[in-house]
Order: sequence, then structure tokens, then C-alpha cells
Amino acid sequence: MKLTKQDILTALETISVPGEGGNMVETGAVKNVMTFGDEVIVDITITNPSLQAKKRTEVDIMKTIHEKVYEKAKISVNVKVEAPEKPKVNVIKGNAIPGIKNIIAVASGKGGVGKSTVTANLAVSLQKMGFKVGVLDADIYGPSIPIMFDVEKERPLAVDINGKSKMRPIENYGVKILSIGFFTQPDQAVVWRGPMAAKALNQMIFDAHWGEIDFLLIDLPPGTGDIHLSIMQSLPITGAVIVSTPQVVALADAKKGVAMFQQESINVPVLGIIENMAYFTPNELPNYKYYIFGKDGAKNLAEDIGVKFLGAIPLVQSIREAGDVGSPAALQIDTPLSEAFKEITQNVVQELVNRNESLPPTEAIKITTMAGCSSVKK
Repeated sequence: MKLTKQDILTALETISVPGEGGNMVETGAVKNVMTFGDEVIVDITITNPSLQAKKRTEVDIMKTIHEKVYEKAKISVNVKVEAPEKPKVNVIKGNAIPGIKNIIAVASGKGGVGKSTVTANLAVSLQKMGFKVGVLDADIYGPSIPIMFDVEKERPLAVDINGKSKMRPIENYGVKILSIGFFTQPDQAVVWRGPMAAKALNQMIFDAHWGEIDFLLIDLPPGTGDIHLSIMQSLPITGAVIVSTPQVVALADAKKGVAMFQQESINVPVLGIIENMAYFTPNELPNYKYYIFGKDGAKNLAEDIGVKFLGAIPLVQSIREAGDVGSPAALQIDTPLSEAFKEITQNVVQELVNRNESLPPTEAIKITTMAGCSSVKK
């Protein structure tokens, strides 16, 4: 069959480059189309440098031509990346904390999606991989990290550092922790306006002696508000991770969370999306999966907006039980849950590698991953 250039262009007008909007012909992404009998060559330029965006673009073009023009067409897609003059992600700004190499914000657009649970297990998984890790519980109005690490009754002590009094973070499972929960009673409501909450956060950040750590995970409150802006104005956030369930309502809010970090005035790299409560597996039927909140919702969202899908976590009773007793599920050895968190954590580290290769790092360091193990180099 002899294909024509117009046939191909008409088909490509029905799809867009992931995360860029508009069809790829009208936006000028398609630079050239050549046909030779049943052979097609498409040259296209995109602005998203991620391997996932390039692969998705190539697959979409081939699938569309096969479906709308000729199913046996021999297609070659040449994808070229041209970063915009003003990149989507800017140089890291803010006040660097001595000794902290990477700062990752864990966020969600909606409450109740398991963001703190994911933060706790990411921290434990990173520690098991050999990294030095800290967690800052920035959820001023609903701190839960102390419970998840079984340290809710602990209180940070003062330590003298070069003549200055600093807070020493509480430590458990090899993870350093600070939370407003250490300074309030369990039944005490925190009724603070934004500036007061921001001041408390700044004290936990800059008046603490974190020491040398590779990763500081910040458990942000749900939504997009004062606390988020205060954190991003104060700290050089290396990247952000978004947590969502597959539910449509949660996905809509997760998309807003991604948009917040990608705003021109904020411009924090989004490392990817984690899907929590992806499916339910009862103990008595370990091989069954029930998609209670929908199937692959966060995965599809990640593909649509051109960010990395970091992995899925099932809705399993033992995750809740582990969090309630202060023993994160990732502490377990060779269980499906611990392996799931390990894989997700490795994906986060890999995305951080990609981020530090394309943008100036927070400090002069690089993270390398080799055959499942990781290391940090200055």
C-alpha cells in the first residue's frame, strides 16, 4: 500500500505530545513526515527530556498510524528533545542546610491517601539501602510521623553545636525525625495561622542539628497552601513526590499538586507519582486483586502529564497495622510489601539521578545506582 504524507498528518492531528497539550501537528512538534510506499518516517521534537515522554511519544505515533492509516505500515520515529529557553524547572534556590544533600517533598493534593505512610516507608527503605535519612513532619495540623515511628512520647533534647543551642532530632530505625507532634499533647489541637505555623517549621528546620544526611524527606500537609509555599521559599527542594489513590477525586487533586510544583514561580522538579491503595488483596485470597478505587488511575495520570510512575502499593491490612504500632511495613524482610516499597524507593533514587544530571544539584554531589545498590558521591 502506498501511503501519503497527508494521511499521516491527518492521523497525527488526533494526538498530542505527553504533557504539552494541543495536537502535535498544530503545535509544530512534527517537523517532517516522509513516506516511501508502506514505509513512514516521522521527525518530531518535544520539550520533555524524560525517557518516559520520548517512549510514550514514539508509541503513540506508531499506534495511531497503525490504527488510522495502515496496520502493516513500517514506521520509524525520530524523537529529538529541545529544552525551552526557559526550562520548566529552575535552579534550586533557598537556604541550604549544611550536611543535607537532598531534600524530597512528599505531597498529595488530597488528605487520606496515605502520604505519611508512604513517607515513613520511603525513609526506612532508603535507610535499608545504606543512606542516612531524616524526616521532617511538616503536617502542622495533623502530625502522624511520631506514631508511625513509635516515638510519640519522645521529646527532642538540646545540644550545643559551636556555641549555639540546637534541637537534636529523635531517632528510630536509623531515621532522624522532627515533628510538631513532639511539642504538643495528643489531645491538643494546633490552632495557628499561617505565619505562626511557618515560624514553627523554620525552627524545626534551621534550629535543628540534622548532622550529615543524604535525604531529608518532608511530609507535607495535604492540599496547596501556606505551609507548602513557606517550605519551598525556605528550602532548596531537590524534588517532589506525589501520592494519590486511583480514585478520580484523588487524581484531580493530585494533578493540582503536580501543577503547584510546576508553577513558574515555584518550579520544583516532580520526580513522579506513587499510587497508594492500588488494589485490595485479602489475606485468605493472596492471589486476588480487587480494584476498589479504580484501576491504574495514578499510572494513567502520570503518563498523561509526562511524569514518572514510581510504582503501586496495595491496600493491605498489615500496612495499616504496621503504621499504627510504629513499625513501618518496609522494615520487614522479603515480603511483598517490603519489596514493593524497595522498588518504589529505587525508582525515586533513579529519578533523582536523572534530575541531578540535567539540573544543578543542591550541593556538589551525585547519586549513582548500580545493580540494585545505591551510593552518594560528592
